[in-house]
Amino acid sequence: MKSARRSVSDNDIRKYELFAQTLHQSRGFGSQFRCPNQQLPSERTDVSTKYRFQIMSQSSEAYEYLFKFLIIGSASTGKSCILHQFLENKFKTNVTHTIGAEFGSKVINVNQKNVKLQIWDTAGQERFRSVTRSYYRGASGALLVYDITNRESYNAVANWLSDARSLASSNIVIILCGNKKDLEDQRQVPFLEASQFAHENDLMFLETSAMTGEKVPDCFLQCARMILSKIDSGTIDPYRMYSGIQCGRSLAANRFNRDQNSNSADEQIHKSTPGCGSC
Repeated sequence: MKSARRSVSDNDIRKYELFAQTLHQSRGFGSQFRCPNQQLPSERTDVSTKYRFQIMSQSSEAYEYLFKFLIIGSASTGKSCILHQFLENKFKTNVTHTIGAEFGSKVINVNQKNVKLQIWDTAGQERFRSVTRSYYRGASGALLVYDITNRESYNAVANWLSDARSLASSNIVIILCGNKKDLEDQRQVPFLEASQFAHENDLMFLETSAMTGEKVPDCFLQCARMILSKIDSGTIDPYRMYSGIQCGRSLAANRFNRDQNSNSADEQIHKSTPGCGSC
């Protein structure tokens, strides 16, 4: 029997948007979610969907900071392949459009600190734009991806950048990624043009290949290194709500102890200060 095929309905999109809003109203973003490749019960389609989210157990691997990252950009630019290459060190051959968001995490060493990246790969199709926007809140870093063989995907970069800067953390660090560098003979976007755009908009810039893995780890590493630099300089307060950063247990414990000591000192000063009577 022939399978019925239809596009995802507006009702399905609203379900995703509601889920995303509920997720980001929860406490921080410490819980990890993964989106399995499952179809909605009501449809059969070539598009892989991620309607049923499963909670994953917290990683036991120690880290000093956790950064929330986004991968954004138009559809078919290779965002999911970049995530897969970074996590698995191999190319993702069975590729379908992302609906909602896919999730992955990895601990990397940056400036001799263990940093856990919590990475959200968002949908690039215009009809899911409202869903994608709900994931921006509290992001500390983003990979803005375009396809060097697709001029239209590059032309859309300015709109994606505007969304990121208006909806995410005010100090979000963004790196522009020109993907599919392995298809040089099909290039439509010159390197210098994209480099100039990045310079004018205060973005880091790399060209990557999710197929070969070229420069893929560097995108995440450079972005994380810049965030750490901003933390060290005081530009970013990692304890501020919606900074897109969480401190690991050791740093959180140190902060708690400092606060406790400070409170104790204040109380001691208050007790030792003589009353002023009727002054």
